Amino acid sequence: MIDRSAWMEDEVFRALADPSRRRLLDLLNARNGQTLRALCAELDMARQSVSKHLAVLESANLITTVWRGREKLHYLNAEPINAIADRWIHQYERRRVQLFADLKTALEEPMNDTVNDFVYTTYIKTTPERLWQALTDPAFTSRYWGLYHETDWKAGSSMVWHQGDVAIAGPGQVVVEHTPYTRLSYAWHHITPEFAKEVGLDAATAERAGQEPLSTATFELEPVEDQVKLTVIHSGFEPGSTIRTMIQDGWPRLLADLKSLLETSGAFVDQ
Repeated sequence: MIDRSAWMEDEVFRALADPSRRRLLDLLNARNGQTLRALCAELDMARQSVSKHLAVLESANLITTVWRGREKLHYLNAEPINAIADRWIHQYERRRVQLFADLKTALEEPMNDTVNDFVYTTYIKTTPERLWQALTDPAFTSRYWGLYHETDWKAGSSMVWHQGDVAIAGPGQVVVEHTPYTRLSYAWHHITPEFAKEVGLDAATAERAGQEPLSTATFELEPVEDQVKLTVIHSGFEPGSTIRTMIQDGWPRLLADLKSLLETSGAFVDQ
């Protein structure tokens, strides 16, 4: 039996060992969500060679690709660097620790105003059915997220977000897409005064966030052997978005809690 975690870790180190691939990560860090053509324009390298390097990076989960119409966009993915930092960082001297910290920070820095989507991919040892249940069933979202959604999950249906004693509803807060075990998409909630008070947002931040248009969170599920590749795409942010900054650290923590819940023996009981 192959230890997939160890295998993925080896793939990350191999991918980072090549200077051309590190250059591609630098380019995406400077401007995320680029096409192959745009990346080729920055490198003295044949298109086919760039494609091969991108394939290696994608195999190592260091980048995630998202289709926008006919364009295939490439995004940095911080999850493998987070895993390496958690696994190995305590074994390295201060200088090397700083190198990992710098790389981890670079991969998690907010994207520039040109392509402002948040894209994050993780692999969870579970089934699409269980992961889908964890994303939609109030009994489980309450456990790792601390909230639940009230909706029938039909495309176009309204959603009420329940956070503690606060119910959040409003125009446009709807289910966008619902394809069981494959793809789920919905509008992010309004930032109401009641919600801001519940989570401890200061008045200035709450006011800025409350004036922004609703964004959209999309979950893509893809079975990979005994795991599910989960990609979260949070899109629709304006330049300088306050909510974009707020979700930057929130999503990695939330997905780590989701992964832990699903992978902990006995923690998830089918109902």
